[in-house]
Amino acid sequence: MRYISLDLETSGSNPQRHQILELAAVVEDTKQLRPLAELPAFRRVVRHPELVGTAGALALNAGLLQELARKEPNPELCTPTELLPQLRDFLLAQGFKADKKDCVAVTMAGKNIAVFDLGFLRELPGYGTLVRAEPAMLDPAAFYLNWRKDSRLPTMQICKARAGFEDDTVAHQALADALDVVQLLRPFYELPVYKQGQAAHKQQGPA
Repeated sequence: MRYISLDLETSGSNPQRHQILELAAVVEDTKQLRPLAELPAFRRVVRHPELVGTAGALALNAGLLQELARKEPNPELCTPTELLPQLRDFLLAQGFKADKKDCVAVTMAGKNIAVFDLGFLRELPGYGTLVRAEPAMLDPAAFYLNWRKDSRLPTMQICKARAGFEDDTVAHQALADALDVVQLLRPFYELPVYKQGQAAHKQQGPA
C-alpha cells in the first residue's frame, strides 16, 4: 500500500477564514520501507497577500512568518493557487496515477487529518479536480487509543509517548509532523491490529 502522510500549519482553525501557511507530504510504501530521511518529500510555504489568523496560531508559527517575509528566492514558496498543482506534479512524479477524470486520488494519513487538514484542503483551488483524498483516511490516534481509560482520542504527544519515542514533543513543523505520523504507523504494518486480536485469541484458547 502507498499513502501520503500530510500535515498543515495554518493561521487558525477555521478553514473559511484562516489560511494554510505550510504544507508537507511524504510518500510511504508499506511494501518497500525506506529510512524516514529518505522518503520522497514535498514541502511548500504559502504566501498570501494578507494573513488572517489567531494570536496563538501566528505565535506558534513565528518561524514560518519569518520565512514568508524574506525577500530572497525560495524554491519552496508558492501561492495558494499554485499549491495543489505543484502537489499533483509531485504525486505524479512519484508514480501515483490520475483517475478517469484526471484527478489524482490518494490515501492520506495524518493526525486529525479528516477533521482539520481536509477542511483546509477543500478550500484550495483545484481540490477535487486536480487532487483529492480517498474517503478512508489514516489517523494514528486510533492505533494508540487506550479503550478502557481514554475519554477521547489521544493527542500527537500522547501517541508519541505511548509509541516509546525518545522525544515526545510535537514539532508543529509540517514535514517533521508528517514523518512522525509515518513512524507511528509503521509498527502496525507487519502485525495489523486485527492480527494482534487473532493472536491474542489463539493464546487464550477456546472458551
